[in-house]
Amino acid sequence: MLRVATASLCLYCRRAQSYPLASRGRCSAPGPSLEENKLTVDALYDLSVDIRKIRKLKGWVLRQSPAYVQETATLLRDLGADGAVIARVLEQHPEAVLCRPEQVRAQQELWASVCPNNRDLVGIIEKFPASFFTVHHHGNQKANIQYFQSLRLNKRIIGKLMASAPQSFSHPVERNREVVSTLEEAYLSLGGEQANMKIWLQKLLSQNPFVLMKPPAAIRENLAFLRERGFSSAQLLRLISKLRGFFSELSTDGMRDTLAYSQEVLQCSEEELREIVLKCPALLYFPVPVLTDRFQGLLSAGVSMAQIRDTPTVLELTTQIVLYRMQKLRSYGYDVRTGSLEALNGTKKDFEMSYGRLQLRQERPLFNPVAPLKASEE
Repeated sequence: MLRVATASLCLYCRRAQSYPLASRGRCSAPGPSLEENKLTVDALYDLSVDIRKIRKLKGWVLRQSPAYVQETATLLRDLGADGAVIARVLEQHPEAVLCRPEQVRAQQELWASVCPNNRDLVGIIEKFPASFFTVHHHGNQKANIQYFQSLRLNKRIIGKLMASAPQSFSHPVERNREVVSTLEEAYLSLGGEQANMKIWLQKLLSQNPFVLMKPPAAIRENLAFLRERGFSSAQLLRLISKLRGFFSELSTDGMRDTLAYSQEVLQCSEEELREIVLKCPALLYFPVPVLTDRFQGLLSAGVSMAQIRDTPTVLELTTQIVLYRMQKLRSYGYDVRTGSLEALNGTKKDFEMSYGRLQLRQERPLFNPVAPLKASEE
């Protein structure tokens, strides 16, 4: 076991305040030693960890004492992690070996309250090791878990929030309570039903956990701005529901610029612009240079402005994707310049399915007694 009695972890954490975030660990901070801890290096070698990667990115970890390499590896192994997973975790987040075993066990118990089984927990640790090994905010983490459980949020949602936005669980619970209260207040004030609020909140938080990191004032300011632009309560509720957590990331200055630019290019009225935004909320958060590039790309490909007004969601796609899809459709006789842009929309999977159906229609023989054509395809 790799234990060397030195200053307490609290002392390390206090020292950490004077180091840049990029080089600071979760469980300790760089000590004064310039020599590597041979026991640490040897133990990591034994676990097939790429020491060169650690030296390049976080070499200071290798100079720390005490270090708990074997204890950390044993805990991960007991959870069901194999050797390859353990090596990847320690390469991504070598600071894990600086966490005291009792702290890591406490984290395991904490995460077990929101993870259905050890297999899911290992998956989270492998993908978000820094989140799991954030041990010195245990009290705040526990209080925040209890708060979200009191909202009757799904365990998986809470686990996802902890994994992808660990800072929000490190803060005092009062901060998250204020953000959630602001969201609930906005939802109800816009006509949302109390019975549906839990589902709405779960979808919002699961889509963008970082909404918890935004100041509540930003949500209120964005709502006030859009009200001034003529959006009704029902329309705002639709917008928030579509944008979900991304609504909090908008800025009034950014929205003002993009709306003014979009209205000028699309040559539409205020009312028409609102309807276009409801169809394509991305107009609110794409900066003007991005929109400029996409408008120009569509127009240069022969698409008309009237087509864009009818199907504004095509602006969510990059110019490269649009041109690629247009070319594939054209190879099977469909020219979006004389038809609808709807054929371009959707995810890659959606488009491939639509393209496949078009390809099948073109290649299928006119008469096939084994598989007769449907009436809609004749």
